[in-house]
Amino acid sequence: MTTPSATAPWPPDAPVVAVSADEQPREFERIWRGFMTARATLGLVLMMLQGSIFALITHQGGAALLICTAYFAAALAVRLTARPRLLGRTLDSMWLRTVGLDVLTFSSLQWVQAGAINYAPLLALPVLMVSILGTPLQAIASAAGVTLLLFVYAAWQSLQMPGDFAAYGLQAALTGAGCFAISFVASQMATRLANVERRARRSQLAATVQQQVNQLVIESLDDGILVAAEDGRVLLANPAAHALLDSPRDNDIDLAQRPRWGALLRLIHTSFLNQNAQIANIEVIQQGAARRRLLVRTQLAGAAEDDAPALCVVFMQDQRQIEARVRAEKLAGMGRMSAAVAHEIRNPLAAITQANALLSEDLQDPGQRRLAEMVRQNAARLENIVQDVLRLVQVPTGSRPVEKLDLTAAVERIAHDWSSQNGCAEVVTVCADTPSAVVLFDAEHLRRVLINLLDNALRYTSRRHGGIQIRLACSVAADTGRIAALRVWSDGATLDSSVEQHLFEPFFSSESRSSGLGLYICRELCESHGANISYERSEYPIDAQVVAGNEFIVTFKLNEVKAFSPNQYPA
Repeated sequence: MTTPSATAPWPPDAPVVAVSADEQPREFERIWRGFMTARATLGLVLMMLQGSIFALITHQGGAALLICTAYFAAALAVRLTARPRLLGRTLDSMWLRTVGLDVLTFSSLQWVQAGAINYAPLLALPVLMVSILGTPLQAIASAAGVTLLLFVYAAWQSLQMPGDFAAYGLQAALTGAGCFAISFVASQMATRLANVERRARRSQLAATVQQQVNQLVIESLDDGILVAAEDGRVLLANPAAHALLDSPRDNDIDLAQRPRWGALLRLIHTSFLNQNAQIANIEVIQQGAARRRLLVRTQLAGAAEDDAPALCVVFMQDQRQIEARVRAEKLAGMGRMSAAVAHEIRNPLAAITQANALLSEDLQDPGQRRLAEMVRQNAARLENIVQDVLRLVQVPTGSRPVEKLDLTAAVERIAHDWSSQNGCAEVVTVCADTPSAVVLFDAEHLRRVLINLLDNALRYTSRRHGGIQIRLACSVAADTGRIAALRVWSDGATLDSSVEQHLFEPFFSSESRSSGLGLYICRELCESHGANISYERSEYPIDAQVVAGNEFIVTFKLNEVKAFSPNQYPA
């Protein structure tokens, strides 16, 4: 499985850039604290050295000891209290407390001791600190400043002790050159190390993102994926694999310890034994002795010659899902073919119906009129089947705009028209809990849904008073908000379980004279408008008796609703 590379925003060949205050590398804090610790340690060593000199040489003044003590105290305070950060582009307090303090202290010691001890090499510390904690330009500037200071000291020294100025100048020049070399080398190393760390951090982030994406993709797959070792231990399993094997997600899977998964373990062993991929249809036993057929493919991963553990990646597919996809493809092809056949049938069917009507006008013999009536009935039946097939093809996708519909008024009007046309006004009752429930649903599509449900109800009802009941009620659901439920109930017999589980499938019907498309079209129309249709067995009162019957519930999302006012509306 391949996924889009998560490392695209961070190419490995990105140019080297200098460290900035906006993006400090993680190692910066450790380096900063190392410099501050070195300054405090150097201050302590200088203070101890000057203390020893002051104690051993009686005529030695205490100025140098005082300077070293003050430097140690200031360096220790910066180490303990200051927050690690880069040196700014201006001479702020951090410059004064670090670089400025170092230059001032070492220069003062050099001036106070008047050449007794050469403190000039110590000036390399502030230069090195600027090179690491600042920019390359600041590093060169600090080296230049220290060099100028050394030349000034050499000039002052030649005035105090007459001699050859060239010797003092040469020493200052050599020391300054060393400072320039230190600043350049340290700055380049610091910049490159910072960029290396930045790249490593970004690569780690990219790897983390890619791992999360891979994990998300694997967990969202419908196919089960296992990564198993040769001994049957499963190192990784996605949720689909746990579901297919009927294993809790929080439990580790050990195929060797589960005899009911023996077929899967044998296929993995075969893959390791033959060192190639395997594919087979196997059967695993779930809890409760239930059996599930799986299509399993294996793929070996890992290289034994590199001392890497050999692993087997197992891909599992439920055979029922494969068969369902095949059935869906067959139904789609059959639907397209049925639509084409329906279009071809309409014209000859219309001609047959018209010719039969013309012949019926001149027929006097009762037997011949009965045969003509049979032709008319079967032609009407064929016409209904053709209409159902064409409606199946014309099921909307919900892309066109739908206006608001007063559900209560529409249901009452459709029920009244249908009961009048079918002569069953005494059989149908309509009860609405709200005088006005507004939904987003096409009026003609609602008519087709309700008439389909009423036709089915009339086919199986006992035709007594109240045998078909239409109820409309509003409520509030925790997950979807305000909803309206349209219930169409009839006192028909209990549906067989084999019929119930295929109610909403196309071309399925328990009646030989039905196309099996009515409930399927109802479901498609409801789903295209954001509604839902379902079936259940329920009980309703008829003539002071509680009667069980079949009920279809269409659930709408309410767009607007007025105050509740339970009323009884006759059909």
